[in-house]
Amino acid sequence: MSEETITEILPPIRHWPALDLKGVDFDPVLTELMREGPVTRIRLPHGEGWAWLVTRYDDVRTVTEDPRFSRKAVMDQQVTRLAPHCVPRRGAVAFLDPPHHTRLRRSVAAAFSAEGVERVRDTSRRMLDELVDELLQDGPPADLTAAVLGPFPAAVLCELMGVPAVDRHRMRAWTRLILSSWHGAQAGERAREEMGAYFADLIGIREGGTGQDVASLLGAAVDRGEVTLEEAAGFAVLLQLGGAAVTDNSGQLFHLLLTRPALADRLRAEPEIRPRAVEELLRYLPHRNTVGLARIALEDVGIRGVRIRAGDAIYVSYLSANRDPDVFPYPETIDFSRSPNPHLAFGSGPHHCPGGTLARLVTGLLVDALLDRVPGLRPAVPPEHVPFKKGTSIRGPEALPVTW
Repeated sequence: MSEETITEILPPIRHWPALDLKGVDFDPVLTELMREGPVTRIRLPHGEGWAWLVTRYDDVRTVTEDPRFSRKAVMDQQVTRLAPHCVPRRGAVAFLDPPHHTRLRRSVAAAFSAEGVERVRDTSRRMLDELVDELLQDGPPADLTAAVLGPFPAAVLCELMGVPAVDRHRMRAWTRLILSSWHGAQAGERAREEMGAYFADLIGIREGGTGQDVASLLGAAVDRGEVTLEEAAGFAVLLQLGGAAVTDNSGQLFHLLLTRPALADRLRAEPEIRPRAVEELLRYLPHRNTVGLARIALEDVGIRGVRIRAGDAIYVSYLSANRDPDVFPYPETIDFSRSPNPHLAFGSGPHHCPGGTLARLVTGLLVDALLDRVPGLRPAVPPEHVPFKKGTSIRGPEALPVTW
């Protein structure tokens, strides 16, 4: 893009509060930002200054895939952000750029590959069958989140991570403390340190091993000198925390299906469309509040005729990218026949979510088991009475009361 076509007129700064939204309501502030233009400026509830925001699909991919936008550089300056307590840890994989980021991700790639995830399919199905057996045995009404949607994704992730079954309760407790701002920064930091120490011990025990779980793969990488034990433990914590999003996303997904029974009925009647339907639901669900982690421009870059200057902070919105009408015709419509469906629910670029394949496995198994084994599943309370989480970055119901 030539210098003559790049504007120096800055758009206004829009304050973007963290709204506690229910159900699958789309953030009205994000809707306004999408209407205002493909490149806008925002101020989030915490941190300092303002940041650019890109909302269109192609621009989101440009920023996330272009090495001129750095996660590592966020370490060196204050940026406006959603989280009230944010202390980026130097060396943490979320704040690394290639090649160091690539080195860490490569160490566990086998576990999150299609083959690695398939390795836990049968065990996962058995664990889910046991949970649904208990649900049916206890009878209605029930909290679907407490009975199935919470424990199942956590158990599958622990299986993939190599965490023994006896320690899974501790993992869930630590995860809740770390991810919720309601418990305060000190409680969250203490839980993060305890989880990190746990994984350091577990990875240390697995050094030199040949297992295919994440802890064993990290232990082998430490043994080969490819990563340090501190890096491995920090990465394991990040992966474990990332799995909590599957519970919240599943809660949103089933809240949507149960409050729009025609969708659930169609999936019961046409099981062959379920994989494609899951992809469409992943595209449609607004899985988070505001935006994730910022990047910093390392040099001047032009986007849609706007100059992003070196040192500027910039955010992308995967939610708005998934509603881009140029890529997804009639984006507000849930269309189970949508094809192709190149959604960005798991991000894009080097920092895309490594657990996308695992999340698809978990979600697909849940849809199959709950729709087929509990055919009368329906809400036990009106939709407006379903309690949704507050003060968290990832959206989802605290509880999902159901009957059948």
